[in-house]
Amino acid sequence: MDPHRNERVSEGLREELDELINYELTDPRVGPAAVSEVHVSPDFRRANVRLMLQGTPEQQAATLAAIEHAKPFLKHQLAERLQLYHTPDLQFEPALPAALSAKAPQILKRIRRGRPKNTIS
Repeated sequence: MDPHRNERVSEGLREELDELINYELTDPRVGPAAVSEVHVSPDFRRANVRLMLQGTPEQQAATLAAIEHAKPFLKHQLAERLQLYHTPDLQFEPALPAALSAKAPQILKRIRRGRPKNTIS
């Protein structure tokens, strides 16, 4: 089995979902959204899709709800475009904002410093 197949399928899903969400969905609730990454399970049954959502928290929630509602349409379109044997079940989740992801290493460093060191005596 090809060791890079999972990466290729993930990238293909990301590209197609980004195009479908931004250009094919006509739901007025869908605001600006970008597909930042897609993680496909090793058995290709599930795909976790992370979305970069813009706007107020209410607009982001409405966009996520509209995309969840359009899941059957998106899955059908992916099946036609990618020609996979089994199209994975899509699970959408918002990606961390850039401000939080930039602070993550600093927060982890603080946590590590706050732990007592193991002293062997």
